[in-house]
Amino acid sequence: MSQKLQFQTLKIYPRPVTGRFNRWRVGFVAVTQLVFFLLPWLMWNGRPAVRFDFGTMRGYLFDLVLLPQDLIYLAGTLILSALGLFLWTTLAGRLWCGFSCPQTVYTQIMLWIEQVFEGPQRTRRLRDAGPWTPEKILRKTASQGAMAVFALWTGLTLVGYFSPMRPMVARLAEGMLGPWETGFALGYAAFTWLLAGHLREAVCKHMCPYARFQGVMYDRDTLHVTYDPTRGEPRGALRRSTPAAARPQGDCVDCGLCVQVCPAGIDIRQGLQYECINCGLCIDACDPVMDKTGRPRGLIRFSTQNALESGQPPLGWLQRPRALFYSGLMIVCSAVMGVGLYLHAPFKVDVLRDRAVFARENEAGEIENAYTLRIFNTRGEHRHYRVRLEGAPGVRLEGAGGFQVPADADGSFVVTVAAQPETLSSGSHPLRFVVEDAADPLRTVEAHAPFLMP
Repeated sequence: MSQKLQFQTLKIYPRPVTGRFNRWRVGFVAVTQLVFFLLPWLMWNGRPAVRFDFGTMRGYLFDLVLLPQDLIYLAGTLILSALGLFLWTTLAGRLWCGFSCPQTVYTQIMLWIEQVFEGPQRTRRLRDAGPWTPEKILRKTASQGAMAVFALWTGLTLVGYFSPMRPMVARLAEGMLGPWETGFALGYAAFTWLLAGHLREAVCKHMCPYARFQGVMYDRDTLHVTYDPTRGEPRGALRRSTPAAARPQGDCVDCGLCVQVCPAGIDIRQGLQYECINCGLCIDACDPVMDKTGRPRGLIRFSTQNALESGQPPLGWLQRPRALFYSGLMIVCSAVMGVGLYLHAPFKVDVLRDRAVFARENEAGEIENAYTLRIFNTRGEHRHYRVRLEGAPGVRLEGAGGFQVPADADGSFVVTVAAQPETLSSGSHPLRFVVEDAADPLRTVEAHAPFLMP
């Protein structure tokens, strides 16, 4: 019998709650959005501090300038990010989802906007269930308009990482924004408005692949939000008329607050569920109830399956082989990338042999090979470079060995290498072009090309 995938159709109205985990969530929203929205405006040595320029195929990260030859660092960053996510999931489950995921962050912002224009959670629920009135239309229009404005600014900010933000905003004010900038800004704005403003928790439940495969990284020592059934069951409301000694119930008073505040709309008392994003808001809702009833906090808490069953504290990450394995891989990957970036030369060199001519003989009877030498200067100032040859004996570089390259540009130079016929045998000989910065001779870059002797 076939089963159809059923999506959540009822809109969730999470109840606002205060507490330490909610403060952490608000803090992460503030920090991530300050970085995201302010970074494109930051200038560094006369250019954007962070920019990915597809026109010139360069990436700028403060003083670091990356070229297509540096894509290995992008691969390393992705590997490091994946390992970090694996480690974090092994240690504390979907904590990334609950505090830092863009979907969670923007959904929270959209909920704040909705609350400002449409009122508290209960009011919104009742109004949405009622008929369309002029007030409802006005509030919905204002709410969706504010969400659209925020989404548009988010889209423009994202484009600002690829096109300089200040000139782009000036062109926007003049109505002269380019088609690519307009298209990508509107596309990402629509994406943000739809996913964070409307689909919300459905993205985390049904669309996000991480929600599906993160369970394979869990084990019995993974921290996650848990309900302690040993303490809480049997649950029921407190009745003052019943003596405490005669109450056959646990600490849970079945108030339902943990369900009302959950942004995913789940009941944590039903056990571990893949929809749980480990935001901890149910803990913030439960702890004050325990205070009021005179029970110890922690009926709902971050714990592990082994800790719940044994009554012992959860294991630290140093006691968990899988966490140590991921940590070791991250240290190795970080060390390799760190050394590479430390040794990263502020210029790149490419050498391409002229394939149109196999070899030619000059007036002195020497055999010549022609090459195109391309030097990429990633510094923000004019530089002078010197070139010397290594590898094949008896070869020499004809003409000037010095080349001038403007700031933040690349220069192409046609150079000729000559050798006496008797110094080299017939065939291909490896040749190294060693390029050094005249002002910093310790910085050298090598490029390899063959020298062909007929």
